[in-house]
Amino acid sequence: MRDKVYVALVHYPVYNKRREVVCTSVTNFDIHDISRTCRTYDVREYDLIIPAEAQKALTERIISYWRDGMGGNYNRNREEAFRSVFVCGSVEKLIDRITRTQGKPPVVVATSARIFSRSLTFGELSEKIQNEASPVLLLLGTGWGLADEITDRADYILEPVRGKSPYNHLSVRAAAAIILDRLLGEK
Repeated sequence: MRDKVYVALVHYPVYNKRREVVCTSVTNFDIHDISRTCRTYDVREYDLIIPAEAQKALTERIISYWRDGMGGNYNRNREEAFRSVFVCGSVEKLIDRITRTQGKPPVVVATSARIFSRSLTFGELSEKIQNEASPVLLLLGTGWGLADEITDRADYILEPVRGKSPYNHLSVRAAAAIILDRLLGEK
C-alpha cells in the first residue's frame, strides 16, 4: 500500500499573500523534516517541485550531503530518510515519471486550507490508498497554497487540517506530519 504513495512539496506554482503566482524559496527545514516524516510513514518518495535552477542545484546539494556525503556518515538516520528524496522541475514531470515507474498514472490529491466541492475526508483518502491499484501523489503547497492550475487538475482535494480554533495557518512541515499520520498511521 505505502509503496505507491508519493508526497511532493510544490514550490511553483503557488500563491503569495497577494494571491500572485510565485515560486517560493526552499527551506532546509522542509527538506529535512518532511523527509523524516515520509520515512517514518514509509512513503515511497518525497519530491520537491522546484523549477528555478539555482534552487534546484542548492537542494540537490543538500540532499546529496545527507544521502551520499559526510552528513550520511555522521547521521545514519538522516541518510536513511534522504534515500527517497528527489527534486523535480514540475508537477507534470513528476506525474510522467510516476506513470513510467508504476505503469499507470497516479491519483493526484492536492491539499489546501480551503474546502472544495470534491474534497475528500482523511478517512475516504485513507481507504482509497488501501484499495486503489493506482499510485497516489499527494501535493503539498508552500507559500499561501497551491495555485488554482494545480487544484483544478487534481483528481481530489484533501479536506483541510483543522484545529479547534478559527486560526488556520500551520507550517507545511506540521501539516505534512498530521496528514500522513491521519492517512497512514496506526488505526
